[in-house]
Amino acid sequence: MWDSNQRLLAADEPPAVIESGQGGSSSFLIVVDHASRRIPRRLGNLGLTAEQLERHIAWGIGCLALAKEVARALDAHVVAQSYSRLVIDCNRNPAAPTSIPQVSESVEIPGNVGLAPAEVAARHAEIFDPYHERIRQLLDGRLAAGRPTIVVSQHSMTNVFMGRRREMHAAVLYNRDRRFAGLVLDALRRERELIVADNEPYFLSDETDYTIPHHAEARRLPHVEIEVRQDLLCEEQGTRAWTARIVAGLRAAEQAFARSAP
Repeated sequence: MWDSNQRLLAADEPPAVIESGQGGSSSFLIVVDHASRRIPRRLGNLGLTAEQLERHIAWGIGCLALAKEVARALDAHVVAQSYSRLVIDCNRNPAAPTSIPQVSESVEIPGNVGLAPAEVAARHAEIFDPYHERIRQLLDGRLAAGRPTIVVSQHSMTNVFMGRRREMHAAVLYNRDRRFAGLVLDALRRERELIVADNEPYFLSDETDYTIPHHAEARRLPHVEIEVRQDLLCEEQGTRAWTARIVAGLRAAEQAFARSAP
């Protein structure tokens, strides 16, 4: 039985937030919701095998390394989540059934079945809330300092989902506001041999997503979510190539957005 007074994370375990590039001078704030496959010791392995925890169901493979390289090139701040999306998904509305998934793709997650309310509350309080509070703090600080902000949410997607291969190399996602995302999409599509999808194979929504709707859209900040196929990020050469593409795309979009501002 879970004691509501007990902590989920031990004192020697990492906090919920990973940061780099603090003090960066650019307009970009890069967030990484699915940066890690780490599971708190208290939860064991959630009933999964080590091989399953290496898969995309547990994390966004390669997205943190990509985000850090993009941030270095842009002199941007990165805020990332340090625990697996299987513990609690930091890009899901807490009210959504997939916030703490019982099944991911076709894999059952035994450690997420039959949770007591106190167990759910602990995952929210110690992992979800600190991550989003840190993003809020940074956005509040930038606003108070009069600094412009563009929110970039960096993700990676599996190349094979439910047995079907995804042909797109990357995707640009958005919800209500396509202005900045559309500029990034145009820039990435200038490389003609690339297939860059427009709001596919996912799209953002208030019902399922959290980071962009609650931080960027709510503040009317320009923003984009970028997905890169994970098999293209498995080697350093691929990460370097996508770093260059994304940096060029974000810079071009930033300049075009500034020119279009009233």
